[in-house]
Amino acid sequence: MLFPTGVFTVAAALVLTSLNSVLAASISETSLAARAVTVPSPAFVLYSDLFTPDPNILGDPSGFAGWNVINLSFLTIAKGPFDQVLRWKNLPAATKKAVKAKYHAAGIRIVAAALGDTDTPTTSGIDPTEIGQQFGQFILDNSLDGIDVDYEDLAAINKGDGKGEAWVVTFTQVLRSKLPKGQFILSHAPLAPWLAPNAQFKAGAYVTVNKKVGSLIDYYNVQFYNQPSNNYGDCKSLLYTSLAPFTGSALFQAPKHGFALNKLVIGKPAIRPTARSAGTCPPPRSASPHADSKWIKAAKGGAFA
Repeated sequence: MLFPTGVFTVAAALVLTSLNSVLAASISETSLAARAVTVPSPAFVLYSDLFTPDPNILGDPSGFAGWNVINLSFLTIAKGPFDQVLRWKNLPAATKKAVKAKYHAAGIRIVAAALGDTDTPTTSGIDPTEIGQQFGQFILDNSLDGIDVDYEDLAAINKGDGKGEAWVVTFTQVLRSKLPKGQFILSHAPLAPWLAPNAQFKAGAYVTVNKKVGSLIDYYNVQFYNQPSNNYGDCKSLLYTSLAPFTGSALFQAPKHGFALNKLVIGKPAIRPTARSAGTCPPPRSASPHADSKWIKAAKGGAFA
């Protein structure tokens, strides 16, 4: 996943089929059993990667009105906690608790984004069970609301022998065993072409992952950018009919391959020209890279009233 030269990229959901409200109550950190996290649906997600001047990492939650999940980037294999995740880790426990309380009161969850395009865990021979346990424990130790899996080992998926898919499946299972459903958010951020069968991904890519562990995944922050021929760069290829060579992977085509529509989040860069192929549609049909809280409120309609 690529990030802009500013602070945030954005994965903004359309108002899809589920109209659940967000639970805004603070979460007790005294025990796992005491936790309860309502997964927002629709999910409106920001990725926070670059440095922010606020010593508490994110500043006041009023600056993120309309959003309900913030993904701090990145928790990596190669470098450990990095950028915003590292800054969060280094906060005193009392500060983490205070920041979380303010954000929960505003209906916003704070999640760590994991892996990213610099990690190639399958190709590098990393044990998914071991790293899943480590990453899950990191979430617990640092009072985060969950984890977002940004697996981008392209060589492993393109190889077509199923080892990439198997790695993601095991990693997801281990994470969910550490971070129980209903108590922590577990999302994934797949590349959009991986939502459809394709000769380039003979083992199925995320179609296979979704079949095996989709029930463990709360939602998908789909990367609808950085593809050839400006695929997903206009409303038609983004929403209805994607272009070759990755046909069948537009938003409304994905349910044909087993994906629940209300678990798909449209991911787009926040700042032009961050990605090679991004594109926007006029609101409210899709998220603008500069979608502000006014637009998010309009897009949500009565979903969070």
